[in-house]
Amino acid sequence: MADRMQQYVTSARQAAAKRSPAERIADHNEIRPDLAAGEADRQAARCEQCGTPYCQVYCPLHNNIPDWLKMTAEGRMEEAYHLAQATNNFPEICGRICPQERLCEAKWACTLEQAGHGAVTIGGVERHVGETAWANGWVRPRVPVRPSGQRVAIVGAGPAGMAAAEELRAAGHEVHLYDAHARMGGLMSYGIPEFKMEQHVVARRAGLLLDAGVILHGDRVLGRDPGLEELRAHHDAVVLAYGAHVARRLGTPGAALSGVVSAMDYLVASSRALIGETERPGIDAADKWVVVIGGGDTAMDCVRTAVRQGAAGVTCLYRRDRANMPGSAREVENAEEEGTAFGWQSQPEALMDVPVDVIASRPDGFGSRGAVRMVRAHRTRLAASGKGTRLVPERVPGSEFEIAADLVVNALGFTVEDVGALTGGAVAMTAQGRIAADRTSRMTAAQGVFAAGDARLGPSLAVWAIREGREVAATVARYLDAMPARPELEAGAAAG
Repeated sequence: MADRMQQYVTSARQAAAKRSPAERIADHNEIRPDLAAGEADRQAARCEQCGTPYCQVYCPLHNNIPDWLKMTAEGRMEEAYHLAQATNNFPEICGRICPQERLCEAKWACTLEQAGHGAVTIGGVERHVGETAWANGWVRPRVPVRPSGQRVAIVGAGPAGMAAAEELRAAGHEVHLYDAHARMGGLMSYGIPEFKMEQHVVARRAGLLLDAGVILHGDRVLGRDPGLEELRAHHDAVVLAYGAHVARRLGTPGAALSGVVSAMDYLVASSRALIGETERPGIDAADKWVVVIGGGDTAMDCVRTAVRQGAAGVTCLYRRDRANMPGSAREVENAEEEGTAFGWQSQPEALMDVPVDVIASRPDGFGSRGAVRMVRAHRTRLAASGKGTRLVPERVPGSEFEIAADLVVNALGFTVEDVGALTGGAVAMTAQGRIAADRTSRMTAAQGVFAAGDARLGPSLAVWAIREGREVAATVARYLDAMPARPELEAGAAAG
């Protein structure tokens, strides 16, 4: 047991060692193990215990990081878990998938990182705390003490919906989760590859909610089955937390060619096969030349999945340089180690159904019915826009080039599906393409209908979605406390 903190002078920052690239591309398992118990204690003891804990400030959930680090260093693991759980429904998940280098471990958040000592390994310790709790039986369903007699429908079983469901169920409400997929988890189950987080991690949290009495209705699509009015008739409140999963348009000639797919379709197809919902991936990169267009974490998930599926070659094209890439630097490093080639400052301009070696004979041959065979792109240079601090890409004249491609993955990002079309106009969208809801109450224009997660914020991180779920649960609970239970509600929810 550590007898004091501030051990950064004698202990260097240490993360769990990654498996070798050759080993990890041969399977879809996580590339890092959990920290060993002794090492987790040592890493936690490096914390400086700052008077102003900026790590806590820059965590979207404002986790009590210095306190549970100290508890971990002192061997008080059960206390550390319960403190972490108090502000975060899924600590072992965030320990795996949060971009800590941009949040709690960044130089503006961790004093040690700014001073050159290396940030405390907060993510690794958080994961270890969660895994230790599961191993020792400290994680239990939050079963309500007294039923409220009120019922809530949550549309979307991703991180926001799951967090809201746990909080509302613990408060005594009957909670029904509706999702387009068969399982809970949303993008945590279907969009995040197993080499970042194995699916048993999400599945056990889903099981915990079921054990607490949350009722899941899978393969249900808002606007079709069920409709919003049906949900409102059978529930005291409705939360719209269906995420942001509509792919941004590629906007290049040839985008309709077969073999051009969205990142989410590709990742979902891979995940469904890995968790046994399908026999094999509906979209398979095996033996194909793959080009992924985009520079965020989703693009990195796609290139690394393609490598594992046995692609003949994988290239990522991004119109800015590495320093201006929006995705995690560690994910770019992982992708490079695993064999992905990066075309920095490369802007696709057309997708074609002719191979590279015959492009000279068909310079204008943009196909509309065949399979993609090639990506034509040009180089860019970064210049000041005059409208902000971020540099914008400009075309470099005469820099056109071609890349062979049998599979092109659009990873340019996602938008929120139009809620007006899903709700018959009862709920509206903002000018920014998000569900319109009051910033404080989270209620939409429809009485008793709330919004949370990416559907309200736009595409963001899982940790922000968890915060959204917790906050909307609090506002829904206050709303329900202020109204009497509705005896006219039918005994059964809107479940087929």
